[in-house]
Amino acid sequence: MQVLQFTQAVMKTMHSALRRLDLNLLLVFDAVYRHRSVVAAADELAISPSACSHALSRIRHSLADELFIRTGNSMHPTAQAEQIAEGVADALRILTNQLADPEPFAPATSTQTFVFAATDYAVYALLTPLISRLEKMAPALKIKVLYLNRQECLTDLREGRVHFVLDARHDQENKLDGLEVLDCFTDDYVVAVRKGHPRIDTSLSLDQYLGERHIASLPWSDVASVIDTTLARQGLYRDVAVELPSVLAAPYIIATTDFLFTLPRRAVLPFSSAVPLVIYPVPFETPRYTLGLLSNKQYSSSASHRWVREQMLATLSAS
Repeated sequence: MQVLQFTQAVMKTMHSALRRLDLNLLLVFDAVYRHRSVVAAADELAISPSACSHALSRIRHSLADELFIRTGNSMHPTAQAEQIAEGVADALRILTNQLADPEPFAPATSTQTFVFAATDYAVYALLTPLISRLEKMAPALKIKVLYLNRQECLTDLREGRVHFVLDARHDQENKLDGLEVLDCFTDDYVVAVRKGHPRIDTSLSLDQYLGERHIASLPWSDVASVIDTTLARQGLYRDVAVELPSVLAAPYIIATTDFLFTLPRRAVLPFSSAVPLVIYPVPFETPRYTLGLLSNKQYSSSASHRWVREQMLATLSAS
């Protein structure tokens, strides 16, 4: 009896809070939070900017908080807005999944544009075979690829400006809350040097590795090299002669220099027939490298998003 009375009291409190708020206003809150713009939110919701502003005023009054403060051209969320944003997004996603009829997706006639954020290597390794498959199954579909830094691409994914991110992560990383992750493949790191290197022959020791100069590929401009981070934990340091934003150019630089390049095994194999390279195991323990397809859980019920993930799985199984 006491448990029943307690439950009834809790539900009464919850319903009282909801009665103070028009639930349609949560759509406005969520859109403004993601876009940081009243105009962009109004455009998404197909209402006028003045109607969006009026709705925002109502939810501010209901929650007794400013929620968003204009800073330049952006609507900056208050502490309370940050606190409730994830819960509001989850609630809207659940309601959408439960109440909305799923929209059919017809790949053969769809002209939808999917936006991917990726590095050049991720485009080569994952997106190229996927696009080849999509061309046959959805000939009018459009793909747009953006090169962003890692924080930008994850933010844009969470806020709906990017549909998918092709992202590499390592054993020690676990910062993908709220995202759906499809692991595509896991790889080891290797060291590539030019054939005929004057100081490296049948094997590569740690002393040799640290004694040479290196090329480092840093495709995410805001993420440190996992190799340098791993060495630093052991109190070690390598001499990086060249930093590149791309993997694709590095083997051609290696072929005409004595520099070493440490990269995932799959990334160097395509060049082995075109460029005279020799591959060695990394002479110290490195984290495993996993390349995956990230998407926003908020759109997991979308038929088109689900279809793209299914095609990625089919592409991987056929490779």
